[in-house]
Amino acid sequence: MKPTPNLAIDGPLLALLALLWGASYLFIKVAVTEIPPITLIAARVAGAAVFLHVVLLMRGQRLPRDWHTWRMLGVQAVFNSIGAWAVLAWGQQYVDAGLASVLHSTSPIFVFLFTAFLTRHEALDGRKLLGACAGILGVILIVGTDALRGLGDQVAGQLACLAGAALYAGAAIYGKRFSHLGAAATAAGTMTWATAVLVPAALVLEQPWQLSPGTGAIAATCVLSIFCTGVALLIYFRLVQTLGSLGVASQSYLRAGIGLLLAVLLLGETLSLPLLVGLAAAILGVALINWPIRRRQPELS
Repeated sequence: MKPTPNLAIDGPLLALLALLWGASYLFIKVAVTEIPPITLIAARVAGAAVFLHVVLLMRGQRLPRDWHTWRMLGVQAVFNSIGAWAVLAWGQQYVDAGLASVLHSTSPIFVFLFTAFLTRHEALDGRKLLGACAGILGVILIVGTDALRGLGDQVAGQLACLAGAALYAGAAIYGKRFSHLGAAATAAGTMTWATAVLVPAALVLEQPWQLSPGTGAIAATCVLSIFCTGVALLIYFRLVQTLGSLGVASQSYLRAGIGLLLAVLLLGETLSLPLLVGLAAAILGVALINWPIRRRQPELS
């Protein structure tokens, strides 16, 4: 049965999803110092796949058995992990972190455009467009307007970051096709595909059996795999069905705000007026996107 939208539940879940995916950058930074990137991503998806299969067993559920559904899950895996992570990792080699954060956060804009001009699978209105624009403005203010100075310099890298955001948008739209499977089976299926592709790639390209990572790198990889990927995908595929494609994509705006709050709480950074305005704009954007559209009641004659 399709979950019923409930902002009292889905709102906190969206914030938790943004926290989990926002925190993933911290754990990647810790782990990648000792584990090469392809091996790290392969370990991330493999661990998530194992975790999600355990969740399925505990729930008494099983993966689909027909090849058509598995082909669809393969497409979803390209959108939300294999393809998106590959182009983002390549693009970030040439783009500063601040600008990359802004470019990564454009996925709600892509969802809006794809929905308006191609798929038309969800109801849109001017308020949702305003929310998408307010959210990206908030991210720019949070990251800092100086991040935009490099815009247009490393065009290929910036286009790669935008392509990654577009793939994430595609994942949010295509993910609505799996309402019949449920969140756990969809997440487990996509991570199984990602494991089948990325583990052989890591074995061929980086020979991970020669590595000797420390306890910190291993712990960061485990947290990244189980919580920032496995748990996050369970939430993500639930919210795709309840909040919709644009709603779940709006967590990219919250990630910047949560990162800012964590920096204030944990690192002692101070809040400036532009940062506060940016945080308010990001929250406003998410609220405008996810507030239900009122459907006009038919008039009685």
